[in-house]
Amino acid sequence: MDLITDLVLHAVSSPWLYLAMFVVAVIDGFFPPVPSETVLVAAAAVTASTGGPDLALLGVVAAAGAVVGDNIAFAIGRRTGTTRFAWMRRARVTGAFAWAGAALERRGAGLILGARFIPVGRVAVNLSAGALHYPWRRFAPLTVAAGLCWSAYSIAIGLLAGAWLKDQPLLSAGFGILLALAIGLAVDRVVALRTRRVAASV
Repeated sequence: MDLITDLVLHAVSSPWLYLAMFVVAVIDGFFPPVPSETVLVAAAAVTASTGGPDLALLGVVAAAGAVVGDNIAFAIGRRTGTTRFAWMRRARVTGAFAWAGAALERRGAGLILGARFIPVGRVAVNLSAGALHYPWRRFAPLTVAAGLCWSAYSIAIGLLAGAWLKDQPLLSAGFGILLALAIGLAVDRVVALRTRRVAASV
């Protein structure tokens, strides 16, 4: 256990963490299985528990990666639409696209900001925004605001977990990740219910 703790502390204190955070956040913007929240929450939890990286800098780096990733998703949507790839035609993803498309027309700004906190939802919204030719000049500033809010939220969860489990970096990181997942699942459940209602009303 001490060896694992040392490895975690070494990883969090490494200057490569910032580059890794940026790359993971970029990829997560258009490929949701890559867990950028997990990296950010765990780093914040370990920092609160034992000290570590500059969280303000890490948060800015994560937000910058999120902005780049979200805009890549927008560009993919603009170029390919929302049905070209097999994973886009799965029932759940198709429902998410239908919900995103309908909601973009009514409340685009709120949707883009809120979707950043839902892994599959943000990809669906950003791809849909591109495919439906939502104005990029309006979209880009919203992704900056969304990325900063998402980064601050993830760090706050990590700090909460780290403060509660002081001097226990593995437990605080694990608890922070579970807390973030629980909140994400709850939000995802609400979105799924809304998606079904939209689909039923069409």
